[in-house]
Amino acid sequence: MIAHRGASGYRPEHSRAAYELAIELGADALEPDIVSTRDGVLVLRHDNEISGTTDIATNPKFADRKTTKVVDGVELTGWFIEDFTWDELAKVRTMERLPKLRRGSTTFIGGGGILRLTDLLELIDAADRPIMLVAEIKHPTYFASIGLHLDEMFAAVMADWATPTNLVVESFEQSVLGKIRARGIPGHYVFLADDEGSPADLVAAMGAKAPSYAEHLTNEGLARLALSVDGVSVAKSLILKTDDEGHVIGTTDLVARAHALGLTAWTFTLRAENHFLAPNLRKGKADNMYGDWRREFRLIMDTGIDGVFADQPDLALQARDTEPTVVGPA
Repeated sequence: MIAHRGASGYRPEHSRAAYELAIELGADALEPDIVSTRDGVLVLRHDNEISGTTDIATNPKFADRKTTKVVDGVELTGWFIEDFTWDELAKVRTMERLPKLRRGSTTFIGGGGILRLTDLLELIDAADRPIMLVAEIKHPTYFASIGLHLDEMFAAVMADWATPTNLVVESFEQSVLGKIRARGIPGHYVFLADDEGSPADLVAAMGAKAPSYAEHLTNEGLARLALSVDGVSVAKSLILKTDDEGHVIGTTDLVARAHALGLTAWTFTLRAENHFLAPNLRKGKADNMYGDWRREFRLIMDTGIDGVFADQPDLALQARDTEPTVVGPA
């Protein structure tokens, strides 16, 4: 069970508090998203635009850094990690990304700063049990276009830390996985696939002809992936089978097909709130109320999946320890 950005269902994602709580709750692994500062320090943020997860927009000192950029084909306006040095970012505080859904977590605004990758490694090393690192390399093609090569920087940090059993490297861009592996970093390499769109590295190289994620997940696509990666991790919508009304009615054969080709299979992201659940798994009317999360989590686990990413790691562990589920009317 992988704590998605730490215990991000309870604490601001990627904060020290989120990672410490994930370890306390029993997570098998921690998943950080990795981006870079202007001066080449690897830090933990889901996106390189950081106004939604930090207090940077309220700091008058950085008002003139607000700008508009195109990242992986998407136009964004805000404050971008690569426009700051680490010394500047060390003064920024983390905050809850989803305050309406996770009101309890908003009390931790200002309670911690942005973490570096090296800070997280120190937390893992200090734990009283083995904890795996599942490192997602974010926007590597974009960062390379501005002279920040995440594969090189990541390999430099991990060279004396990584072992074949304590590291998983993942990305939505297959090319960066090959570059890191070629630098001799041991670990399990996993290609991420969303339920729509195409990988940014292929779009940059091929434009409209870039193969979609869906094409990567056909039998032929999986067979090609198996030549260079160890596993695939997909959006949970590709694992769950739904009817025309969006009700969950079972699971797909994606996990079995990946396994048949020698790939491990993983999925993102298990979340307990109604907002993230199918209509027949929701309870009550409020988006922030917990629905029948156990039913969904267990249904996914019953496919034989190798790993799940969860915002509430304790709930995923509870689901893992329950009996297999049966699909039927809610």
